[in-house]
Amino acid sequence: MEKNFIVLLSEELSLQKVVANESIEHNKALTMEARKVSSHYQNEAEKCSAGVEICEEARARAARELVEERKLTALWEKRARRRGWKHNRRILS
Repeated sequence: MEKNFIVLLSEELSLQKVVANESIEHNKALTMEARKVSSHYQNEAEKCSAGVEICEEARARAARELVEERKLTALWEKRARRRGWKHNRRILS
């Protein structure tokens, strides 16, 4: 009777060990997948940040160019007014 009990306990421990090992393997696989997905999203985030930086630089450059263009337009308009040009504010429809 005692031998049967020991055999049953041994089998129970073996089964629990198998279940624990399967659980560990499953968790390792999930962890590896999570790392791959995380790495992918990190790469995408870096690309996005680089794109935003490029866009921001282009926006700043366009803003500077617009200021310069407005200055140049004001200068030409001032010269034209000195020569008698009058601004006609007709709205085209």
